[in-house]
Amino acid sequence: MSTPSNRRLTTLALGAVPIVALGGLMSIDHIPGTDISLTVPYAAQGPGPTVDTLSSVEGKDVVEISGAETYDTSGQLNMTTVAVRTNMSLSQAIGRWLTTNDTIVPLETVIPTGTSSEEMQEANQQAFVQSEAAATVTAMNYLDIPVHVVVAGVMDDSAAVDRVKPEDVVLAVDGTEVSEPAEVQELIRAKAPGDEVTLTLENNGQEREETITLGEHPHDSEIPLLGVTMSSAPRDGMNVTYNLQDVGGPSAGMMFSLAVIDKLTEDDLTEGHFVAGTGTISEDGTVGPIGGIEHKVEASQEAGAELFLAPAANCEAATSRDHGDMVIASVETLDDAIHAIEDFASGAEVKTCAE
Repeated sequence: MSTPSNRRLTTLALGAVPIVALGGLMSIDHIPGTDISLTVPYAAQGPGPTVDTLSSVEGKDVVEISGAETYDTSGQLNMTTVAVRTNMSLSQAIGRWLTTNDTIVPLETVIPTGTSSEEMQEANQQAFVQSEAAATVTAMNYLDIPVHVVVAGVMDDSAAVDRVKPEDVVLAVDGTEVSEPAEVQELIRAKAPGDEVTLTLENNGQEREETITLGEHPHDSEIPLLGVTMSSAPRDGMNVTYNLQDVGGPSAGMMFSLAVIDKLTEDDLTEGHFVAGTGTISEDGTVGPIGGIEHKVEASQEAGAELFLAPAANCEAATSRDHGDMVIASVETLDDAIHAIEDFASGAEVKTCAE
């Protein structure tokens, strides 16, 4: 009688070994003693931090304005983010799929094939800087304040090294006056790598010209590259600075524009309400769609937002999950966003994604 019992115990014990071993393999990211990766080719996207653009971070205003009179604000204008997890083991990916609302997507949708994590981070940071510049231009256009183009940085080993300096003001490209970064980019992209371009620059009241031979984009040899990042600053001495670290991509543009406008106008835009949102911003005021909006809606609803501003093109995804009592407004332009906030604050009907 002891034999069958022992046999069953042995069978159960042996059956446990491969399960334990598989569990161990599922939780590590490489084969021990080798460089062979065991991570899955997928990424998890979920709710990320949401930051009030009217508040301060580490002692600095998220949107800092100097050289102009600013006014007190009473509500919140929160930018939203998506948390992206990569380099996951199989068990981590399955765990997030089973226990969270994360979206599991192919890795190449987050990091394009052939692009390193470092290159992707740099591209996201450049997109964020361009978003800041567009946000400033759009806000200044809305407020009828003239702007000029300012060099924010110069890329290492680029054509502009030692010729263009941070804080240079770009007045003209080949004699054509410019006032927005997009105008500079358009004139540069009309050329080819190896072509010359003459920039009229100003720094500390001193004007100069620099003739530069354009390089080529590292990922496309047919695209000319000057190698500078640009932002916009008002011409009357006002300066707008965005003090957020470790955030990339262009999707905060609309919320940054709204924060600048709220701070520079005497009327309180939100009237004390908690507004969140997302969307790229073009210098003409157009609000563009973004990815992962369902996670931004979830984060905003959990944070207590009353109104969420969603690009019209994202409305279907924005309303695809339960968002409680939070109103989701459909916006196509900066004017739409401002009208939605004003309507909500006054109790008027808001154009929503449900319409």
